[in-house]
Amino acid sequence: MKCANCGQELPEGTRFCTSCGAPTGAAAASGPSATAAPSASPANSNEEPPLPVLDMESEHVKREFVGGKGRISYRIDGTVMQVVSIQLEPGEVIYSESGGMSWMSGNVEMRTHSGGGLGKMLKRAVAGESLFITDFFVTSGRGVVSFASEFPGKVLPFDLKEGESLIVQKDAFMCAEKSVDLDMQFRKRLGTGLFGGEGFIMQRLTGPGLVFVEVDGEVVEYELKPGQVLKVDTGHIAAYEPTVDFDVTLIKGLSNILLGGEGLFLATLRGPGKVWLQTMPMSKLANKIAQFMPQVGGRGSSGGVNIKLFGD
Repeated sequence: MKCANCGQELPEGTRFCTSCGAPTGAAAASGPSATAAPSASPANSNEEPPLPVLDMESEHVKREFVGGKGRISYRIDGTVMQVVSIQLEPGEVIYSESGGMSWMSGNVEMRTHSGGGLGKMLKRAVAGESLFITDFFVTSGRGVVSFASEFPGKVLPFDLKEGESLIVQKDAFMCAEKSVDLDMQFRKRLGTGLFGGEGFIMQRLTGPGLVFVEVDGEVVEYELKPGQVLKVDTGHIAAYEPTVDFDVTLIKGLSNILLGGEGLFLATLRGPGKVWLQTMPMSKLANKIAQFMPQVGGRGSSGGVNIKLFGD
């Protein structure tokens, strides 16, 4: 199958395009497409009309979500540094971590709160999110709120059904419908936590509702059959379904360990279930950039000149 938006060749059943982020026909099959009706004019002519919002309706993708209040629409723009813009109608609420919003129309209102008390606050902090969360909503008219990615990569939309969960890497959460629960996911095995590349903590997102996550670099999606195994360099795992068994195994062979250059451990993913892999873990990118950073009193790997600080 091909993406209707950019023409990218995709595996059958893929829910969104791994190149441009647009939903595919497989994702749209869960609900009919529709165009939101324009907001009604005020009943009282003395009332001020609602503020105008960005006209993105022609680009929007309409989807119906289980447990939602009607329909919600969104669009994903960009290629390397993507941004998701969500259109809100009265009664619809999107939340994100505090400080996650990039821009919004004038009629969108915000409400920052603890999101479930002290326990939830501490869990979010451990999972890489802020202590507080912010709700975005409108009381009249139609509003638009946008969330931009924090690093080069892709924004992935997931339409979770009632009770359906997704496990994602730490700090991958961007925003979600109010009905989506954000919680920690502890790795049960000691080896997985110590050598899995992401520590003991991941994030668990549970539906119903629409949720957006960001991954590093490009994204590749696999659907593992029961018992099928995929071995992955640690750090490349962006998300997986809870049915997938995740463990870390020691690389076999002394020559592989000493000369292979792949480290001592590989992440092992065993089906059934879907897995989303990222091509550019931020930890690897940071290590690569560090090689070219100038060193005080010496040269970086790029052969740059020495830099002296404070007249030393």
